[in-house]
Amino acid sequence: MKAFDSNYQLLDEMYEDEYFPDFLVDKVKNELQKVIDLLENGETDTEAVQEKLDEVICAINDLQDEFDENDSEIETVARDCIGETVAYILERFGIPIDIEEAIRERDW
Repeated sequence: MKAFDSNYQLLDEMYEDEYFPDFLVDKVKNELQKVIDLLENGETDTEAVQEKLDEVICAINDLQDEFDENDSEIETVARDCIGETVAYILERFGIPIDIEEAIRERDW
């Protein structure tokens, strides 16, 4: 089983930007960690991985109201950061899912 790169900082750009409350970025990170955990446990089936991605992206969608309540939103910087992070995760584990397909459930 392949391990995730411990030197890679998930959502680093969002953490560096004060516009995004750290506790909400932590929630997004925790969702993405679920995909990493699945992959670290050896899952390579693209359908299973996509199913987990759909679940995780829907959970991130559900955070939008909380971002709004904290004078923030999942906007351009966040969208790019989340997308790049998902792409990195998939590349790291050699999962051949196009990034647009991977985050197809997003509504941000």
